[in-house]
Amino acid sequence: MVFGGVLSEKLGVKKKDFTEWFERVLFYSEIIDHRYPLKGVYVWRPFGMKLMKLLMDKMKKLMEKSGHEEAYFPLFSPISIFSKEAEFLKGFSGESLRVTRTGKRKLSEELVVRPTSETIMYYMFSLWIRSWRDLPLKIFQVVPIFRWETKMTKPLLRVREIVFFKEAHTAHETRQEADEQIKEAIKIYTEFFEWLGIPFILLKTPSWDTFAGAEYNYDFVTVLPDGKALELASVINLGQKFAKVFNIEFMDRNEEKRLVWQTCYGISERVLGAVVAIHGDDKGLVLPPDIAPVQVVVVPIPGKGVDEKIKKITSFLEGLRVVIDERDVRPGEKYYHWEAKGVPIRIEVGEKEVKKNFVTLARRDTGEKIKVEDSRIKKEIFRILSEIQKNISEKAKNGFAQFIKTAFSEEEAKKMIEKGGIVKIPWCGKDECGENLQEKLPGEALGFKDDEKPAEPCICGSESTTYLYFARCY
Repeated sequence: MVFGGVLSEKLGVKKKDFTEWFERVLFYSEIIDHRYPLKGVYVWRPFGMKLMKLLMDKMKKLMEKSGHEEAYFPLFSPISIFSKEAEFLKGFSGESLRVTRTGKRKLSEELVVRPTSETIMYYMFSLWIRSWRDLPLKIFQVVPIFRWETKMTKPLLRVREIVFFKEAHTAHETRQEADEQIKEAIKIYTEFFEWLGIPFILLKTPSWDTFAGAEYNYDFVTVLPDGKALELASVINLGQKFAKVFNIEFMDRNEEKRLVWQTCYGISERVLGAVVAIHGDDKGLVLPPDIAPVQVVVVPIPGKGVDEKIKKITSFLEGLRVVIDERDVRPGEKYYHWEAKGVPIRIEVGEKEVKKNFVTLARRDTGEKIKVEDSRIKKEIFRILSEIQKNISEKAKNGFAQFIKTAFSEEEAKKMIEKGGIVKIPWCGKDECGENLQEKLPGEALGFKDDEKPAEPCICGSESTTYLYFARCY
């Protein structure tokens, strides 16, 4: 797609109308096409697929490095299996899709299209696990899931077909090992989000909002430019609830039968949505170099010796994802096009660069142009790519810090939440008090930290034990 004119006129201004800007950037940068005639379901373009593949490849490496193995489990769960855990069924029944017939023939048993894979996987875990020697079992898959959202859908952030759902599921001998697995999962996700330059806060969810059937869970939460919070990932300790339902038993080291302890954790394309929203600007995408489908674009400015020089330049750039834009359009239009796609570095080559043995590099994050001698091209490009990563991460981190606020009264909390961002309130830790606050305040209770102790009393007047975090959410 070729762009002309000033892109901010096409994409909108990010700070003024984030929603319009976000959806236009996804479309113009060719990540997704929203024009498929089914609400909440989108077509992924090749550029978007490459982005997600690079992002998920990193996650897969982190999972495999920590002893997880990739697998694949079926899309459908028989209703007899799906409904075995009552809390789980209640949690997902309202948004799960059902298959009841094929053509005119009614199926002998209703099928549930997976909203997540606990019931599908754990039926198989009960067949695989027999001895303590089979533990720990650490499995993950990247698959589509389907949740028929009733809220307003939004590309990547709130969809009905989640195309890239990475879910990990583990089984362990002891409660302690499951708790340690939660710590490992948090460490994996922390490294992953820091690699992407996405700032976050880690919160333990309140009991009334804990994943259906779980003992406790943690959420990674960020804030988008419109001030709304976005859950990036969940890390969940399932305890033994599913083990009891699915009879996942093993013979322990003393030859006694015991139930396993389980955990699960997942991310989706929401992560890419956060990358686009947090790092992007009025020109379009600003991508961390490691996930940019094109890391360097070379733009020839027609002239004597330019083609030969470009061949020489690109031979230096082995190992990078490089594109030479040889289209028959004006250089300015090429600049706009690749800026919209978030390419970290642009190399401009014309006659003056040929004559004086240098190239002109343009940074996507700052717009700065740098003249670099031919002999230093490769070294300088790797240095700049590293600088871009640090710069966009630091910028995002500073912006996120401004979204975290503290309130000490209901009235103050309401005003802060309505303005946007995450607001923390001294809390006594009692469910009744927390749920009462959630009913009165305009946002949702996100959770709390284990290691915070406010000096101020809870809004209800009792002694506070921690802060309860609130925000308007996607």
